[in-house]
Amino acid sequence: MVKTLQKQFKRPKIFGRIMNLYFNEGTSEINRELPFAALLFTLLAASGVTIYESWKKISKIDLMPTFQKEAREVVRQVEVLGYDPLTVMHKHAEKTRSKSYREFLLGYVSSVRSGGNVVNYLKSKLRSTFEVQSAAAIRSVERLGTLVEAYAVMLIVTLCSYILFIVFATTSVFEPMKTSGAPGVSESVVSILIFFVNPLISIIFMVIANAERKSNLIGIRKPYQAAILPALAVSSFVAGVVLLPSLQYLTSPEMFPLLITACLLVVSVPPAMIYIKLTRVNAAAENAMPNFLRDVTEARKIGLSPEKCIIHASKRTGYGRFSETLTLIRSQMEWGVSLRKVFANIRQKIQTWPVLVNFLILVETIKIGGGSATALEILTEYSEKQKDVDSNKVSLLRPYVILAFIWSVLIALTTTMVAMTIYALTQVSLPGSEAMPLGVMQQQINLFSIGIILQCWLSGFFVGKVNEGTFAAGFKYSAMLVFTAYISLILSQTFLGGLYGIVS
Repeated sequence: MVKTLQKQFKRPKIFGRIMNLYFNEGTSEINRELPFAALLFTLLAASGVTIYESWKKISKIDLMPTFQKEAREVVRQVEVLGYDPLTVMHKHAEKTRSKSYREFLLGYVSSVRSGGNVVNYLKSKLRSTFEVQSAAAIRSVERLGTLVEAYAVMLIVTLCSYILFIVFATTSVFEPMKTSGAPGVSESVVSILIFFVNPLISIIFMVIANAERKSNLIGIRKPYQAAILPALAVSSFVAGVVLLPSLQYLTSPEMFPLLITACLLVVSVPPAMIYIKLTRVNAAAENAMPNFLRDVTEARKIGLSPEKCIIHASKRTGYGRFSETLTLIRSQMEWGVSLRKVFANIRQKIQTWPVLVNFLILVETIKIGGGSATALEILTEYSEKQKDVDSNKVSLLRPYVILAFIWSVLIALTTTMVAMTIYALTQVSLPGSEAMPLGVMQQQINLFSIGIILQCWLSGFFVGKVNEGTFAAGFKYSAMLVFTAYISLILSQTFLGGLYGIVS
């Protein structure tokens, strides 16, 4: 595969960059799963489980696919090739590109070989891993902030190109350029800019954001599935409006922006409603999970069995929507359903990755080691710290949502103001000037209005990915940004039309 890529990319720099992106993606996945894997190693070691049995346990956990792959390789080399686990771990430490993972493996191997206290080492490493993750989360927010600022600069450049086209098309300043044979700016060029170049640039920014920001939600399909049928219906309707003569009246400057806005809202609103309903349940689970684990741990300290601790903790009020899931857990456990079966049922209702991993670790800890108070305390402390990191990250990213609405309003107001102001200036009788027809000005505003609305719709997916980590959140932000842009366009056209005495 590498040789094939080398043949396709003759220049070594290009090949190197592509391979670096590939390996960095794998490294980021390892670093993301490392705290949970370290936590599971710590809890299993505190419960008396051997290092090899810990790897075998991780090889069956599909919630951590990267570490599952690593664990399967460790188990394969031990069982098939006859190596001991410490030798295999040392080899993996030499091959991995993740510095954190390498230090974790080498420290683990050294602690076991020296006869030291493995649990104390793992606890210490878990604390340092959390600190590294907290610092990485702050750096990630800074990178995302830089990306949003770069996207805002791109929108400013887009606005400047709109203004330049308006100046070219509505004034005679550049007539000498046309008569001398210099290329002018046609409406087809602007259409390519609005409907091809700008969307392509937005997609590139989305790809970059997708590599930088990961979502806690897994297996999200319903919002995308809900958008397929409305998207097909809207595409067919818009094509009919453009191609059928009987529907050409809908392409008038007064109707077409409203039509496009309505079509985009039809595509965005149903998936947005599904996503909002979905996130309410999962957000409640993320907020309540540390408190639930704390209740389980405190109940375990007074001598209750692990199962009774879970039942006791699930009776507490104040968990919000998460109480429905806990009620289901309590009823199943009271009927004697096994913990593994209970966890399988939880996965059908909860789709947030940290909560599922914490539940899984809780179940495995109880099934293997009896759920000692020390092990549960470690799990609870890390869950509480993880919640603080996620809450801090969300609060730091929230201002960028406000920025999206600001640039949507500004680009709509500025474009309309420039178009109408230049039209009003051309009506003034000046030597060498030619009055601009009202219909031309309306057609220009119509074209730019559609471009602005479409750009705001795409911006919603970019903002959704940056703020919440998933493109499914983009349906919510897209609907709000499209509505904001359309209202801004209507208000600016109405106000400036009355100010300049322009009657449609």
